[in-house]
Amino acid sequence: MKGLKKEKERKKEKKGRWQIYRGALCMALLISCMTFAGLGILSVYEQIPRNIKLKVGEEQVLNMGLPVTGEIQKINVLEEEAVAVGGQNPSNIPADSIHIDLSNTVTMRADELSTYRMDVKLFGFIPFKQVNIEVVRNRLVIPVGLPVGIYLKTDGILVVGVGDFLSLGGQNVSPSRYLLKSGDYILAVDGEQVQDKAGFMQLIEECGGYPVVLTIRRDGEEFEVEVQPVQNQSGSYKLGIWVRDNAQGVGTLTFVDSEGNFGALGHGINDVDTSIVMEVKSGTLYGTEIIAIKKGKKGDPGEMTGMIEYTDKNILGVICDNTTQGVFGTCNDSFLSRIGGEAIPIGLKQEVEVGPAQILCAVDGEPKYYDIEIRECHLDHSNVNKGIVLKVTDPDLIALTGGIIQGMSGAPIIQNGKLVGAVTHVLVNDATSGYGIFIEEMLETENLMG
Repeated sequence: MKGLKKEKERKKEKKGRWQIYRGALCMALLISCMTFAGLGILSVYEQIPRNIKLKVGEEQVLNMGLPVTGEIQKINVLEEEAVAVGGQNPSNIPADSIHIDLSNTVTMRADELSTYRMDVKLFGFIPFKQVNIEVVRNRLVIPVGLPVGIYLKTDGILVVGVGDFLSLGGQNVSPSRYLLKSGDYILAVDGEQVQDKAGFMQLIEECGGYPVVLTIRRDGEEFEVEVQPVQNQSGSYKLGIWVRDNAQGVGTLTFVDSEGNFGALGHGINDVDTSIVMEVKSGTLYGTEIIAIKKGKKGDPGEMTGMIEYTDKNILGVICDNTTQGVFGTCNDSFLSRIGGEAIPIGLKQEVEVGPAQILCAVDGEPKYYDIEIRECHLDHSNVNKGIVLKVTDPDLIALTGGIIQGMSGAPIIQNGKLVGAVTHVLVNDATSGYGIFIEEMLETENLMG
């Protein structure tokens, strides 16, 4: 009897363990399914751009192939719609709301400059994403591809670090700690506007040991802080901060439009210490001569070394803005007269295709077209500078540079006779591969879409 009882207990215990195991297995399977489903939904979400641009008067094809539908409505306008939506045979459909199925190829056309909103639903009924649709003029720009020298003056004195030092009495002090931080811009001292780093340091030196009131801009907001300068061991008054008032470098000019507006780099110029896009007060575009090329290789990005002559006769234009999407400004007449090449249309995001393309750059003296392959297009990438994934396939460019190197940022990407983007980054582990920004992102920054 005891043996039979023990056998029953063993069976019961075994059954309990199996139920626990089965429950854990089902839970793991459920979590895996939910994870894969979540990743799939996230992938669908990222393939739908938050903003879609259409060229006025032209048919634009959206070929997303996603399990979503959209309801398009005009924003804050009461007059009749003039949007053509369809599959094989688009037509003008006056309506308050237009329904489209983005699992199929959709052709859209707008005959007037306007703005629309599209409410996207997953599987046709789950609210998923809101997309802005903007009808813009078809821009014509000249792709340039020339290396240029860039000099920027910051809008205020940039604080790149806060630290401590030994005072005249030998104590370790940090007057600005908890008051200033990296990324702050100092605009004035005791109400007197600061023009440059040298002038700022002079104002602090002349304070006579009295506290100074600094006007600071932080994250777009201005405020004042009072700081007590302290004499260092040399007897000079210091605040315990490192500051910078300019930046310079070499990049590639992407495009020039008919009015002389230019865009370059495809990404902003960041401070080397804070990695923050520098706020620009003024800037100058200079001609540069490439004097050396260091080939890129795995784990070691290459670079172009340029010689810049900072003289008035070497000025190509003025820089007005430094943004995440690039450096922008206006070329002077002398430089415009030297720019060759024909103006070509821009290619919007939905027009960019995975496949062959070219980049235009002057790594060998004169601008030349080199073959690349566009591997991926991320229409809604969280980093606008990495919307395009590309690979250099041209043997001549690989022989010259190893692929993409520093200084080529801004090289225009041409596909199907249209300017579609600009090179922005190289992959450290593969010098032939890198990223690009869609040209509409650059043009939108400076309101050049029209």
